[in-house]
Amino acid sequence: MDDPKKKVLILGGGFAGIKAALELSRDLDFEVTLLSDQSSFRYYPTLFHAATGGKMSASSIALDEIFEGKPVKIVKGSAKSLDGSAKKVSSAGGKVYDYDILIVALGVITNYFGIKGLEKYAYGIKTQDEASRLRDHIHRQIVDDKKPDVNYVVIGGGPTGVELAGALPTYIKHVMQRHNLPDTRLHIDLVEAAPRLMARMPGSYSYAAQKHLRKLGIKLYLGQTVEAETVDGLTVSGHSIDSHTVIWTAGVTNHPFLKDNNFVLDNHGKAVVDEFLQSEHDIYVIGDNASTQYSGMAQTALYDASFVAANIKRLAAGKNPKAYKPKRPVYVTPAGPRWAAVQWGGLHLYGWIGWALRSAADLMGFHDYEPWWKASQLWLDENEEEKICTICS
Repeated sequence: MDDPKKKVLILGGGFAGIKAALELSRDLDFEVTLLSDQSSFRYYPTLFHAATGGKMSASSIALDEIFEGKPVKIVKGSAKSLDGSAKKVSSAGGKVYDYDILIVALGVITNYFGIKGLEKYAYGIKTQDEASRLRDHIHRQIVDDKKPDVNYVVIGGGPTGVELAGALPTYIKHVMQRHNLPDTRLHIDLVEAAPRLMARMPGSYSYAAQKHLRKLGIKLYLGQTVEAETVDGLTVSGHSIDSHTVIWTAGVTNHPFLKDNNFVLDNHGKAVVDEFLQSEHDIYVIGDNASTQYSGMAQTALYDASFVAANIKRLAAGKNPKAYKPKRPVYVTPAGPRWAAVQWGGLHLYGWIGWALRSAADLMGFHDYEPWWKASQLWLDENEEEKICTICS
């Protein structure tokens, strides 16, 4: 009699969760269930573009499409509690899911650090809904006031903040031209608490991005602390910036599921894992949730997923698992039209070459989830404008 299939339950429909499900779905020894609170996969690297007039289709792929024809059960829901001894996960809706092997890949959530007014008034770009809301707000405000906002303020000098700040001038000018408004100077500010942008990167990388953003006319507030936001503006290190368009890209924290279910966490709130990315026997934690060297990068999430899936297959075949070796990602940060900074090992590139590498990386990124012909269409969509405008129509 054949052995029953091992039940693999994957929590999270992001980079890591989907990649793990795809890898394991190729092996008939496993019954794979993906539990996600979203019906689509968010391709985060293009959300800044969607927020500035780009096609929304390039930042979202339906899970049903990704797993079409593959033996993966997709369940919509939010993981709430874990009973490791009984090998069960309960959802927020009260449903219970059994597993033999659990993979936790829930990603991170926004953290406002308790700063007064931010959660109420600030815009974000971590989801398609947030990106749409920001895009429509910028467009509506220009149409209604017949001029741009007094200041557009991006909070957070990490990659997302740099990408968004670099893309804003082109989008705002496009909207103004579309409505026959006179050209005027834009005031776009980027606020960062650290003394330089992308402080985790080498100084040369940060300074190149800073120089280019200043060239685009963006004012940098470095070493400045956001203290509060009101409906009319922002308080930064004791002085006020008038604005009705403040975008928060600065803070994230680990998914509460891990803390709520007593995972051992490091000082940054990420789950402590062993050399096989297990927090305990048969429970793997990968991607942004794991305390690993390059946690927080999409490339790391994909790498973790492939590594864990391969080890699970080895164990099922009676082989010994391999130990995890962190893989240094390639860092690529766009900052405006046809310009990006790249760190590839010891190689640093800036300008249109960096932008071309980022474009190629996105094509490969789409192909991680879609066949080439569909990936190519998403890639082409990435550089196109959204045809339907809810404001103009």
